[in-house]
Amino acid sequence: ALEQDHAEAQYWRGQDSRGGEAVRWYRLAAEQGFAPAQSKLGAAYLDGRFIRRDSSEAVRLIRLAAEQGYAEAQFLLGGMYDRGLGLPKDGDEAVRWYRLAAEQGYQRAEQALR
Repeated sequence: ALEQDHAEAQYWRGQDSRGGEAVRWYRLAAEQGFAPAQSKLGAAYLDGRFIRRDSSEAVRLIRLAAEQGYAEAQFLLGGMYDRGLGLPKDGDEAVRWYRLAAEQGYQRAEQALR
């Protein structure tokens, strides 16, 4: 599956890898539009883990995943609005994204809304 550029397989290979190797696999899957990989790669850009910190690229990737309905990315985007990380601080937008994630049962988003 990896040799055939299967995005989900690339994502799982990233999950099983560490450091820059994980980033490489996430990037391959993210470039194919795979939301979990976009979210993980965006978080890496946000944190500067094994990759140059780039908040605008983090926002772009996490937003792509969030708009696909990926709950973890919706939670991350809500947190970015909540704390003003790479985006202007905006409580209404934070609540909107947290709610979308919470509606899917994402517990961390449910806790953030309390």
